Amino acid sequence: MAEEMMVLMLQLGIILIATKFVGYVFAHYLKQPKVLGELCAGMVIGPYLLGSIAIGSLGPLFPLPLNSTVPVSPELYGISTLGSIFLLFDSGLETDLPTFIKFSGKASVVGLGGVIISFLFGAGATVLLLPNVNSLMDPAALFLGTVCTATSIGITARILGETKKIATPEGVTIMAAAVLDDVISIVLLSVVVGISSVQIAGSSIHWGVIVAVAFKAIGFWLACTVIGVILAPKFTKGMKVFKSLPLISEVAFGIAMLLAGFSEMAGLAMIIGAYIAGLALSQTDVAHSISERMKSVSEFFVPVFFAVMGMMVNFSALRSVLGFALLFSLIAFAGKLIGCGAPALLVGFNLKGAYRIGCGMLPRGEVTLIVAGIGLASGAISHDLFGVAVMTMLVASVTAPPMLVGAFKGGSGYKKKLNLEDNSDTITISLDFPSKRAAKFISDTVLEGFIAEGFFVSSIESSHTVYQIRKESTIIMLDIMRIEDNQASVKLTCQKDDEAFVRLMLLDSIADFQAFASTLTSMQDPEMMSAQLLMSMFNED
Repeated sequence: MAEEMMVLMLQLGIILIATKFVGYVFAHYLKQPKVLGELCAGMVIGPYLLGSIAIGSLGPLFPLPLNSTVPVSPELYGISTLGSIFLLFDSGLETDLPTFIKFSGKASVVGLGGVIISFLFGAGATVLLLPNVNSLMDPAALFLGTVCTATSIGITARILGETKKIATPEGVTIMAAAVLDDVISIVLLSVVVGISSVQIAGSSIHWGVIVAVAFKAIGFWLACTVIGVILAPKFTKGMKVFKSLPLISEVAFGIAMLLAGFSEMAGLAMIIGAYIAGLALSQTDVAHSISERMKSVSEFFVPVFFAVMGMMVNFSALRSVLGFALLFSLIAFAGKLIGCGAPALLVGFNLKGAYRIGCGMLPRGEVTLIVAGIGLASGAISHDLFGVAVMTMLVASVTAPPMLVGAFKGGSGYKKKLNLEDNSDTITISLDFPSKRAAKFISDTVLEGFIAEGFFVSSIESSHTVYQIRKESTIIMLDIMRIEDNQASVKLTCQKDDEAFVRLMLLDSIADFQAFASTLTSMQDPEMMSAQLLMSMFNED
């Protein structure tokens, strides 16, 4: 065991160094998402390229395990699985739940369209292009059709997170549809496995058992989502008695891991359970704080996940079916673009929005490999068709990220103006200051006051400084905006019911600022002023 752990540490070290450097090059020099660099790094250092080179008496650093469809060790695959759970849990936390619910109906239409059209395109292409496959019910056609249906939530979520588009109408529709896609794909997989195993064994199909498995998976997904959304605020409220944000964050992630395990037991992918946990907590007042704490850890685990996805690519297995694999990949592309883009046009999106949703549903990854691996292990598909599935994942993983980033340039892709809240009940309090430093001093004092009152503060990515201040159902936005070169303003936006409390906090901060300013102006001797400031600093410490 000590030797296995030594090898694991060497592998993780190489993976982290390679993914960080290659990801940096892709992001800063090639202007591509980091995830693409992490995937490419995994391909290069994996067991099918540099990882197969022997290093002295140690042998290959990434040896191929015997009798396994996954070309990495169970220990490394376990670390990568943990990375996928971190990624999807954080994606759930960053998803705007009201927008998610608002667009869940539209996402269902998009997801179902993507699954049906993609399956027909994939299975149909297999029947038309492979001479030994004569029916859509052939196990090879069923498995390759199912391979086309799955969307990689991990890759899509990473790109939407990097570009800050995860809370847009298109972003939440993509995430909701991708979750639904993977749920349906796993359910479809159980049906396909049942049909294929019966056909291989030469027995009759028991549709009752297959339907029961499908309903169990869908029922678990719906129940966990509804129960999680209802119980999440009560959970965070109860945990606040400990007055420890680290404890809340760590317990929340523990729940995400439990739900991931239960999802696997119910026949779904673990990443779906992790996403449900994050989604349930996304509207609590500690969501942003949990997300910030998770990111500091996930930055070490998530690259391992994408590197392992890249290591799945076996270039030698693709030689015999390279032509079919490329054509099949293009057909799989068309299935998602048409199957998801066309329904998006029918539910309120314009052409730009439909194209964004189609691009967002293109990436394949973990579920694709799960489907292909089960097909290979069951004997339904051969190693060359497994290579076709890997090629499909590879082409989608390499081309979809830049397409998705480019698609989100420009205006909104939703026909209607998105208005989730009634803005008539909100009020904005604005104060102008002679300098941005003064505005920053007031805003920092205001934020400290809210924190002292039990509020949670988080910064939001924007063109200027924006803070979200939350406690239970109370949400306050604080903006610091530059008016001119030498002026700035502080704006506090809140509900009318909270106006008196917000104005009181603001007045207290201004009073502190005036007291501080009067103390400075009363100091006539600069040397005495410096001495008093130093003494006050020591007294505060």
